[in-house]
Amino acid sequence: MNEQIQKLYAKAGKPERLIIGLMSGTSMDGLDIALCSVRKSGAETDIRVLKFKTGDYTADFRAKIKAIFSKKEVDLQLVCLMNEYIANIHAQLINEALKEWGYKNEDIDFIASHGQTIFHAPKSLHQLTDYPNGTLQIGDGDHLAVKTKIITLSDFRQKHLAAGGEGAPLAVYGDYLIFSKAGEDRVMLNIGGIANFTYLPGNIDASEIFSTDVGPGNTLMDQYMQKYFNQFYDKNGAVAQSGHSNSKLLVALLDCDFLALDFPKTTGPELFNLEYLTKAQEKSLTANLSKEDVMATLCHFSAEAIANAIKSCFGEDARVKVFTSGGGMHNPLLIQLLQAKLPFCTFLSTENLNINPDAKEAVLFAVLANETLCGAPVNFGNRKGVPSVCMGKISLPQ
Repeated sequence: MNEQIQKLYAKAGKPERLIIGLMSGTSMDGLDIALCSVRKSGAETDIRVLKFKTGDYTADFRAKIKAIFSKKEVDLQLVCLMNEYIANIHAQLINEALKEWGYKNEDIDFIASHGQTIFHAPKSLHQLTDYPNGTLQIGDGDHLAVKTKIITLSDFRQKHLAAGGEGAPLAVYGDYLIFSKAGEDRVMLNIGGIANFTYLPGNIDASEIFSTDVGPGNTLMDQYMQKYFNQFYDKNGAVAQSGHSNSKLLVALLDCDFLALDFPKTTGPELFNLEYLTKAQEKSLTANLSKEDVMATLCHFSAEAIANAIKSCFGEDARVKVFTSGGGMHNPLLIQLLQAKLPFCTFLSTENLNINPDAKEAVLFAVLANETLCGAPVNFGNRKGVPSVCMGKISLPQ
């Protein structure tokens, strides 16, 4: 047997595995690095976050990603080069984090890397009859493995596509294993660039669980702030709170085929972008709105899309516990609007479940890697969009 396969086998069989989960989302605010201790697998998974940080991206690095991000026409050579370049930067950030935390690279058993999404193309968006669902994450796993000397699992979304899913959202798998609780219906709401949630029924029946994108989270607000305010995001919702929501623009923003699609469904900045906003302003004759009013309306748009999705599942008087995570949970206006639109729901964060909400997405990929290494596919029945598969390609360091 190859020595590296023997090491893989031995590490997968350890009673406690140290796995680094990585997440770099559509917001591109940095690389989330979560060092996790994982015991057991499946419904008995026991995971603790030992260390967490967000490795900062430089303005130049963000600009390089944006040059190929969410665009139908890009420089193919640049895409090719960025696949390697992103992995090298991520490896550097991991090595720096381990040194900062006092760990040696050989102490770590595995890396679970989401990579950087540069285009998401479900059939509902591309509408090309002869083509399947598609998605593309770059940041090569082999480069990560070689540069960190740690066995790396990456490119998780392709198995999901191959088995009939849309490649997203994958949160359903980790949410079920980490956060399900008998006797309590839960909604795990992640407000990243795109907002998505997982429904976890209190009967712990995996066949009833589903995860879905619901619409924009921060992506439109972030794009607008970057273009018109030269800020990466609207810190504390300050700009949005200084404006007033415009009802005509809000109605135009909500007039979208995607929002009416059945669950589960996926989307991305390929749909919800500044061009989408421009068309909504033209349609509603609101092109001359103040920038502050546009930001306020975009915040209301995200809140309305999220609240409507939850109501469509649980009724107008929805009464579930909603556990938030992602950058949007730090926007007080967005959270206030959600609470007002869902008055019978209880809003908490995953901090109440002992998982740092900013680390949650990175932790989920550590769980996915753990299942591939030493678990078995959880049977989610025949639910659309939730194939019962293990995910992630394995890259060896040598």
